Parts: sequence; C-alpha cells; structure tokens
Amino acid sequence: MWKGKNQHVVKHPEGWAVKGAGNSKATKVTSTQKEAITAARVISKNQSSELLIHGKNGRIREKNSHGNDPRNIKG
Repeated sequence: MWKGKNQHVVKHPEGWAVKGAGNSKATKVTSTQKEAITAARVISKNQSSELLIHGKNGRIREKNSHGNDPRNIKG
C-alpha cells in the first residue's frame, strides 16, 4: 500500500510538470523533463509512492516505485 500519491512527470505548456495523481494543478513546473524527473523522484521517495514518467506523446515510458518493492525479486 502506498503512503502518498503517485507522482507523474507530464508535458506542460511551459515545459514539464510534476503532478500528484488526481491533482488538477502541477506541484512543480520545470523547463526540462530531466529537472521534473529529479523533483518528482524526491517527492515520490519522501512519500514512498510510485514515479511515472510520461513521454511527449503522453504515454507512460518508465515507472519507478519507491518504498514498496518486494524484497526477493528474481532476475
């Protein structure tokens, strides 16, 4: 079970935005996707939630969970 809201990195008219799941307003807006990912990663680690990175087309291109990973992962 997640502690906080999943954090999404999405395209924004002013660059890239970090948005909590279900939020209509951005938590943070940056000029580059890299800056938005860094900010979202800090938030998702603090909240033990999942980070979802969207591409320019809006589709999820990467996911990272912070704090709820199973301990014994094969592979």
